[in-house]
Amino acid sequence: MIDEVLFEKVSRRIDQSRQDMIELQKALTAVPAVGPANGGDGEMPKALALKKRLVKMGFTIFRHFDAPDPTVSGGLRPNFLTSLPGKDDSRRIWIITHLDIVPPGEPGLWSADPYRVYVKDDCVYGRGTEDNQQDMVASVFAARALLEEGIPPPATVNLLFVSDEETSSEKGVQHLLGLPEKIFSPGDWIVAPDSGNSEGSLIEVAEKGILWLGFRTTGKQCHGSKPQLGINAFSAASRLVIELTELCKIFDAADPLFDPPVSTFEPTKKEANVGNINTIPGEDVFYMDCRILPCYRIDDVLSEIKKITKSIETAYRVTIEISIHQRVDSAPSTPADAPVVRALTDAVNRVYQIRAFAGGVGAGTVAAYFRKQGLSVAVWSKTNMKAHQPDENCPIGNMTGDAKVFAHLFLQA
Repeated sequence: MIDEVLFEKVSRRIDQSRQDMIELQKALTAVPAVGPANGGDGEMPKALALKKRLVKMGFTIFRHFDAPDPTVSGGLRPNFLTSLPGKDDSRRIWIITHLDIVPPGEPGLWSADPYRVYVKDDCVYGRGTEDNQQDMVASVFAARALLEEGIPPPATVNLLFVSDEETSSEKGVQHLLGLPEKIFSPGDWIVAPDSGNSEGSLIEVAEKGILWLGFRTTGKQCHGSKPQLGINAFSAASRLVIELTELCKIFDAADPLFDPPVSTFEPTKKEANVGNINTIPGEDVFYMDCRILPCYRIDDVLSEIKKITKSIETAYRVTIEISIHQRVDSAPSTPADAPVVRALTDAVNRVYQIRAFAGGVGAGTVAAYFRKQGLSVAVWSKTNMKAHQPDENCPIGNMTGDAKVFAHLFLQA
């Protein structure tokens, strides 16, 4: 049960914080936090800017779990938390958001500078405003509302800000889970607000396995007018793309828990080969994004991919090198009746007046790493579905609404 009078007070406080939420979005977006794997220098400046703001808001308890990384300035990737002590310190609730963003991509596709926030049609625009700052800001102002109202939460509230989510989480959640100190406990309520749907009705409890692959095809370069003197790596790679998309017919199971309900095998990034039209390329490189239902083993998918690759090598007289850029095997799902799922369901229903449901996604979140260690995690957000796109944005109503959902959780715990 929840004290509705207290919840109404906290909700009003959140509504009054609308402009402050926008200002925090502006401050965070102005500090790019791109990881080194994506050509950036990491998240530390953004983490320091966020912590400075938190101190000004009245947060006093902080802990740092920074991960060493010699590829960024200063040699550290930040992971830190701030806490509101609960009446029962043996019980804890976590909201986990990530500091890093993806690069903005082609600048010409943006209506304005992606690192300078502007507001239009009650939406906040800028790289990172939805992924993951919408719910980072929401969690902060949910906790601040309790602070300002002088309401101690029933259980300790931890807001955790992590690095490296957009690539591997090796310097973020994986680093935290690998520490000698066990930070998380099986009874904790853990929420990762990094996936959802536009209604806010999806509580993600399961994820597909992820396999990112690179294919480097090597033939023999020659003049375009003398193809018999070479081996066209581009032609071989193109055929390989077609054959690999047939994987969906081999691994054809369907699971209605997920949307889409099937495994997907999509060619994505393509590197440039030759620089002129009249040269037959001797090398070609492309990449593939596979999202695999939990009923299949990634090793079995890889085995089938190697068979297909071998057949192309034989048919086209090329060599093909396969590289794995990310592999996340499916983790056990969070039970649909887990306490954190039930609590989140109640909060979503109360704030958004909708019936939330448990489901699965193809996107990968930090939840998979927790689930592999037997920890129940609920992934939820009311999302505008603009992550990673030009003109990324989040509705201001999503920030305030999600903040109220988190506040409701804090008062339940």
